[in-house]
Amino acid sequence: MRIMVTGGGGFLGGHIACRLIALGHEVTVFGRRHYLHLPESIRQIQGDLSDAGQVALACKGQEAIFHSGALTGIWGSKETFEKTNILGTQNVIDACQESGVKKLIFTSSPSVISGTSHLENVDESTAYPKKYLSYYPQTKAEAERRVMAANGSSDLLTISLRPHLIWGPEDPHLIPRILKRASNNQLVRVGDGNNKVDIIYIDNAVEGHIRALESLAPGADCAGNVYFLSDDEPVLLWDWIARLLEAMNLPPVKRSISFAMAKNIGYVMEVVYRGLGIKTEPRMTRFIAGQLAKSHYFDISAAKRDLNYRPIVSPEAGWQKMINWFKTHPVD
Repeated sequence: MRIMVTGGGGFLGGHIACRLIALGHEVTVFGRRHYLHLPESIRQIQGDLSDAGQVALACKGQEAIFHSGALTGIWGSKETFEKTNILGTQNVIDACQESGVKKLIFTSSPSVISGTSHLENVDESTAYPKKYLSYYPQTKAEAERRVMAANGSSDLLTISLRPHLIWGPEDPHLIPRILKRASNNQLVRVGDGNNKVDIIYIDNAVEGHIRALESLAPGADCAGNVYFLSDDEPVLLWDWIARLLEAMNLPPVKRSISFAMAKNIGYVMEVVYRGLGIKTEPRMTRFIAGQLAKSHYFDISAAKRDLNYRPIVSPEAGWQKMINWFKTHPVD
């Protein structure tokens, strides 16, 4: 099958592309740069998701699209997030419909339902919040709505996946962020430390996407729906972080603040940064406070049922691979 992966140079997108090649598919990645870490057997197209013409050209002749490209992070202008996450996704949808692409697998995020409360074993019926504390989940939610609404239009089948906190070897985001802050003595526990979160090992996240591709068919229950993905074993966030720091010979987290205090500090920092036009990310925001102090874990029964999804790497096996990799690839 001819398949394109947007964001194919990223952590998840690159692993999806390599898995597809291993399965015998003809793979193209679409991204801002040429990615030297990808094998030569993967065709690369450089472009911007916000450019409808570039997206349309890249989608021509493709049979399926994995849309994992997005602007992530918790800080930036609303317009910047909308340009990539909403307009970019709409461009992908339009190009799929115009080019006769049959399948669109969209990488969403569990943060699209995040508010200020715990999310404990919730499923896909959980409603979007009335108010968002960050433009990232807000724009991803709108993109997700559009992907679901496009299902069945021009014979396009769509599905949205919500993997939570992807981790593993080569992770350029989550683990390096934790290790850098710990090295600089900047880690502070927010809340009482009893919050449970779902995480997903990179190979398991890829497996969920492959299962979605294989399950998506006319009349399939998964068409037009959204699914949480995880390792199916929630962890106590701060215990997991403590274990990581110990494994990497870094000092433990010794300071803590309440969620209420962190939220108030975050609010003040947001006001100051926006008022002064500071582009760098604040060390604390209301959204970060909630992510660090509240529980976020999900019922993945629907993915098991409709996609036949099962984690293929256990948390312990994934842990050993990740620690071994980061010990031989120090974070700058």
